[in-house]
Amino acid sequence: MEKERIEGGLNENRRKFLSKASLGLGSLALGSLLIPDLFRGKSSLDTDRLLANVPHFAPKAKRVIYLFQNGAPSQLESFDYKPTLNERMGEELPDSIRQGQRLTGMTSGQASFPLVGSYHKFKQYGQAGAWISDLFPYTSKIVDDLCIIRSMHTEAINHDPALTFFQTGAQVGNRPSMGAWLSYGLGSENNNLPSFCVLLSRGKGNGQGVYSKLWTNGFLDSVHQGVQFSSGEQPVLYLADPEGMSKEDRRRMLDKLAQLNQINYESFGDPEINTKIQQYEMAFRMQTAVPEVTDLTKEPDNIIKLYGPECLVPGTYAANCLLARKLSENGVRFVQIYHQGWDQHGNLPNEMAGQALDTDQASAALVTDLKQRGLLDETLVIWGGEFGRTNYCQGRFSAENYGRDHHPRAFSLWMAGGGVKPGIVYGETDEFGYNIVKDPVHVHDFHATMLHLLGVDHERLTFKHQGRRYRLTDVHGHLVKDLIA
Repeated sequence: MEKERIEGGLNENRRKFLSKASLGLGSLALGSLLIPDLFRGKSSLDTDRLLANVPHFAPKAKRVIYLFQNGAPSQLESFDYKPTLNERMGEELPDSIRQGQRLTGMTSGQASFPLVGSYHKFKQYGQAGAWISDLFPYTSKIVDDLCIIRSMHTEAINHDPALTFFQTGAQVGNRPSMGAWLSYGLGSENNNLPSFCVLLSRGKGNGQGVYSKLWTNGFLDSVHQGVQFSSGEQPVLYLADPEGMSKEDRRRMLDKLAQLNQINYESFGDPEINTKIQQYEMAFRMQTAVPEVTDLTKEPDNIIKLYGPECLVPGTYAANCLLARKLSENGVRFVQIYHQGWDQHGNLPNEMAGQALDTDQASAALVTDLKQRGLLDETLVIWGGEFGRTNYCQGRFSAENYGRDHHPRAFSLWMAGGGVKPGIVYGETDEFGYNIVKDPVHVHDFHATMLHLLGVDHERLTFKHQGRRYRLTDVHGHLVKDLIA
């Protein structure tokens, strides 16, 4: 009955508007602003969309900035200190610890699996006495703002499926990504900017590819797909008017295009046609909003010093962190940064030091910047990769120049702000850093908890596709209440 009432009201509003409005895009744009779902095609999913577009309960966070460290940084050189590995350097990994776990093709042929401890030193910081590597001196200064999880685990053992799993909740493609789900469920806070933005940077280490399927809308409307920003003269490709075309010309062209699209929609009834109208209108508004929000040169000297001088170099990790703050500050719901270069199968001590140098200051600066602006409480910041690293050496053993293979069974990440408990370390691995012995957190549990912080029940944010209802957590996921303030 409630669905019939909502759908009836929506259809009545649509009929009234279209009977009185002209087909000019100006009128269409006004209608889309006043009644956001006015131009969606008639569908049994419309009422689901309206019901989904409201938080299920009071949110602790409004927005997410995800600092994804693509390639899987080693937890044993960052946040999970294991002195046993240094004490037993070169000894064989006990069978009782490995328990027959599957290996990648890169180490399955090794005759032995010698333990290797961290080349880098650890110290304790903060009220919780969190162990942090000397690779992350800036992160150690904000440790009391962090919730460090040392008991993450996943299912995939290779990069592409693991990365896809973390972003979409499934190892196969064509599933909506986290940002797309949030755009669908919560909408945007700013009509002049996308609700989901993607930024890419590349470190000096061995990189793993990132692909548009990681920020896809999947089977959701294409308006929910992530918009990639670039480091070139045009932050968003094809946004600027062609040479010789004025703003007024663009407006008239879009008006005529909207008329043709409306005729096309009336003939075929494809709701994706109306999505295109929304996207054209968004692009027109972005022409003014994007240049302003992407201009980092107007930031004061103290902010430049906080993030480091590279924040003024477009496309660097530091610049992307600063841009992420500006996008989030302007109401972008989900900002995803992918930083490549963490795949250290060899020369880990040197390569990981370079990666940490690229990311440590800017990551900590982002948390500090949000906090001093009063935005950290409503912004969830996440730092981590797709899985962890083995406690044994890949290839020939060396205590100073070693590599580590993929390890999905236990790894670390951290969160800050957005309603998570600050200054805690959650979960525990065994003395070898191989298996979780306390408070495991699966990727589905992580997704469920993230959605909860945003006021969304992960079991209720669904979309019907090909006869079944899908969600980010599929049929899994448990809320980790101990992580929530």
